[in-house]
Amino acid sequence: MSNEYYYSFRYYLDQTFHCRAHRISLNAGFSCPNRDGTLSSEGCIFCNEAGFSHSTGVAQPLAQQIALARTRLKERRGAEKFIAYFQNASNTHALLAQLKQAYDAIRAFPDIVGLMIATRPDCVDEARLDLIAEYCQDYDVWIEYGLQSIHEQTLREINRNHTFRQFVAAAKLAKARGIKVTSHVILGLPGETVEHMRQTAAALAELGIDGVKLHVLHVVKDTVLAEQYAAGQIALLAEAEYVSRACDFLERLPAQCVIMRLVSDARPDVLVAPQWINDKQRIIQAIEKEFERRRTRQGFNRA
Repeated sequence: MSNEYYYSFRYYLDQTFHCRAHRISLNAGFSCPNRDGTLSSEGCIFCNEAGFSHSTGVAQPLAQQIALARTRLKERRGAEKFIAYFQNASNTHALLAQLKQAYDAIRAFPDIVGLMIATRPDCVDEARLDLIAEYCQDYDVWIEYGLQSIHEQTLREINRNHTFRQFVAAAKLAKARGIKVTSHVILGLPGETVEHMRQTAAALAELGIDGVKLHVLHVVKDTVLAEQYAAGQIALLAEAEYVSRACDFLERLPAQCVIMRLVSDARPDVLVAPQWINDKQRIIQAIEKEFERRRTRQGFNRA
């Protein structure tokens, strides 16, 4: 464990590479089927890519993105190794040849030691995962599936346009090929109780998911969620509520599950509410203090 409470991604990187390793967020110019008309043109109700990504819009050549980020991270963070993180949109939503060309951009940089691919569980198949598995020989390979919740009613209400069953199938296909699987989960989704969130944690634990990224439901401009929030149709978690739910969630995950993120943030010029999410260090410290108060840790309530 990275500390006595949870297994952080930073600790995972330190233990895996024995040096300062950092993620490089990349925009390969792919689209999302929930926004490009394949499934929907509306997207998820909370989605505005500008809220979380600093590389929206027309993508620079991947080699240029990597080179600029490497230089910056070496100078500012003392980074020695890098994880190429294909972040924007759904990074398996393209022809196989296009995907291979994008992923192969990392091969020109010997100090890239990892490959992370963010996508949707309905945007993979055996051929795409076979392609990604080829990189496992040379890189630490992760695939990130946006799930958000295991509950079908919730997935419908937030317009995800995929099912939990599709997530389960996609996770199993990836793990069978030696690809590590991360799941994105949002705490505080409309209509979800504490028990709903605990059930999501228990289901991910049962699947043996390798990593989890926790997000708090937050509102950014130019989204359906922003309209609902303005109309008083949704309630957001208070800071203390989120801290409690995050601890509940982690208590139900295996101790070896990597916590890739404890709380989400958003660009201040796009964020509507809640404002407290951008004080990440305070939230992280509050989660650790809550674990201390409870005398628990990640994995404490595994059934």
